[in-house]
Amino acid sequence: MFNFFGKKKTEPTTVSSTPTTTTTDSQTTIVKLRTAIKTQEKREEHILKKVEAQVAEAKAKMAKGDKKGALFAMKRKKMYEAEADKIQNVKMTLETQAINLESAAQNAATFDAMRSGTNTMKKIRNDVGIEKVDDIMDEMKEEMEMAEEVNNAIAQPVDGLMADEDELLAELEGLETADLEAELLAPPKPVEDLGLPSVPASKLPQPKLANDEADELKKLEAELAGL
Repeated sequence: MFNFFGKKKTEPTTVSSTPTTTTTDSQTTIVKLRTAIKTQEKREEHILKKVEAQVAEAKAKMAKGDKKGALFAMKRKKMYEAEADKIQNVKMTLETQAINLESAAQNAATFDAMRSGTNTMKKIRNDVGIEKVDDIMDEMKEEMEMAEEVNNAIAQPVDGLMADEDELLAELEGLETADLEAELLAPPKPVEDLGLPSVPASKLPQPKLANDEADELKKLEAELAGL
């Protein structure tokens, strides 16, 4: 049996009711839906051309007075228009599915990103917890203290007598004390002759004063005697 497109109508094949175990990726499904929509659009375009052809045929038959033929053409026109309406409904259904699937896929991608971010944050928190941070800080302080001790050890001078320095200082102080005691207990040394002149035994002669000074001195002695 032939359909309206002139092709042999194939018998419907039975589809197994066994569910498939494979799942279709959302993007692949969206592509399939968009492809199906384009196919329906092409089919709709073909049907509308059929409608126009039936209208032209009906007019031609009416012009020839063939009302029966014109009526039959109009019936085919109605049938094609009904088919076009069905195609419109199919397109709307496919478009709705595609939009909903795109939205669901976007939501799934957003959810997956949020879940991945949450899991990453959990992993970071587990790897870098407050207790681990405290442990790291304690270890860092210990390492710094050990490094300081190593630096101090390296900076020490290499001298075999440094260990006996306190003993040597004590011995030096003992020597100084012994020298001081010996100096204090030693007899006094005789005074050396420095060549200085000897002190005269008699009274030194008085220098002669000038006449005026002698007179004033006498007056002063007289005043003192009268008191």
